[in-house]
Amino acid sequence: MVVPQEVRDAIVEHARAEAPNEACGLVLARDGRAERYEPGRNAAASPYRFELEVDPELWFAEDDGYELAVCHSHLSSPARPSRTDVENIGLWAGRPYLILSLGTGDLAAFRIAKDGQIEELPLSS
Repeated sequence: MVVPQEVRDAIVEHARAEAPNEACGLVLARDGRAERYEPGRNAAASPYRFELEVDPELWFAEDDGYELAVCHSHLSSPARPSRTDVENIGLWAGRPYLILSLGTGDLAAFRIAKDGQIEELPLSS
């Protein structure tokens, strides 16, 4: 997936604003290129996990040809799925799953299967 600098900047800005809790939102992509980041609300208000809440209209973006990717931040841990991420994958199983490490600034993408298998996805800007 290609994530342009302006989309990365929006993810980082949101993560900084939500610290000390994890930030979460949706990346809307088309043809493997992220077009925008839509900040969500972490209903869990937790530094260890997230429960994504977004404007319900965003779920219909798939009808307009967008692929939705969940994105969330880790405050200090690496940009890779935590045990909690894998255990709570739910409806995001098999979809692009982006993680920003606020501590390092690294952004990485994965697919997590329902059985817990993790596949790293190539990411570029």
